Amino acid sequence: MVTLDKIYHAAFVLKQVARRTDMIFAPKLSQDCELYLKTENLQLTGSFKLRGAYYKISQLSEAQRAAGIIACSAGNHAQGVALAASRMGIKSVICMPDGAPISKVESTKALGAEVCLVKGAYDDAYAHACRLQQETGMTFIHPFNDDEVIAGQGTIGLEILDQLADVDAVICPIGGGGLISGVAYAIKTLNPNVKVYGVQAENAPSMAQSVKQGEAITLETVKTFADGIAVKHPGDVTFEMVQKYVDAVVTVSEDEIAAAILALIEKQKLIAEGAGAVSVAAAMFHKLPIEGKKVVCIVSGGNIDVNILSRVITRGLVTAGRNSMLQIALEDKPGQLLGVSQIVSECGANVVSVHHERSDANMAVTSCFLTVGMETRDFEQIAQIRQRLTEEGFKIVN
Repeated sequence: MVTLDKIYHAAFVLKQVARRTDMIFAPKLSQDCELYLKTENLQLTGSFKLRGAYYKISQLSEAQRAAGIIACSAGNHAQGVALAASRMGIKSVICMPDGAPISKVESTKALGAEVCLVKGAYDDAYAHACRLQQETGMTFIHPFNDDEVIAGQGTIGLEILDQLADVDAVICPIGGGGLISGVAYAIKTLNPNVKVYGVQAENAPSMAQSVKQGEAITLETVKTFADGIAVKHPGDVTFEMVQKYVDAVVTVSEDEIAAAILALIEKQKLIAEGAGAVSVAAAMFHKLPIEGKKVVCIVSGGNIDVNILSRVITRGLVTAGRNSMLQIALEDKPGQLLGVSQIVSECGANVVSVHHERSDANMAVTSCFLTVGMETRDFEQIAQIRQRLTEEGFKIVN
């Protein structure tokens, strides 16, 4: 059972290993509320998961330590377990989905763990880890459905109340529910007036659907680049705690997550992974009733693969109206491209790519499609360019 005493004990134990991460004022991310970021992406392993994993392992008996430990993870819990195990001289085996970012796999190995890649999603890695645990007798360290793990994550709630005593609301990412269970329990126990909200990716809404249906459900598939919260089935313990202590659970789209990652990079100089940015996405895209409130978004992790980050930035630019494409039907004659580029330039945008298509069977022999890629300021500027082109007689196809 999770208790406040256990969370305070976890805070004492974690003093020797976990950072007390900064609370950063982030006025540029939202005009609707007074927004702060709890920067767990700057934690020692790049994620809050170190807290729960270390505290859980610190409470094992000598016999359990001697037998070794096994865990399953999409990457962040893996690194927390690996670091804790190596610090305490314990053998660790981590089962990870084969689609986990390479950076997380390599970091886990570098911290001293033996990594076993399992085909499928997190839940498939979990099933394999359970089989290995039965075969080997090693102690299983669950990433979220465990009282000590939840207590470790709950230390973030203590820190938030200490760093911002008059906080009105806390927004927290949800995968299996360990983080929000610990945070919500700590905050609601100490100050019931503070609202606690959870956020999931809309393509992996296991907790959101479970709360809606009143029972823990299992999704057939999850598909989100926010791999840290791609969980098909929430924990039984965490589901009950979310029902009791969390005020609402909402979802955000892949494009909204990408836009939040981009905003954190540009406006706060912070790198967040998809799972870490969902809280900010919920605030940015008005998913919650937080207008005029003092709000803390927990940025839960920053372990994003560089290759994925590149794609996410591109997606975020499109979502924010910073990159755009126009397809224009033209008479294929000299001066047409000049006319288009001149209008784009006069509107203050920048042409970054041009492609002529003359082979479409649906167009006249003397016509072509011109696809123009542009760097733009926002959607208002895109609308201005489209209007000017239309006024000058150009036919916009898309």
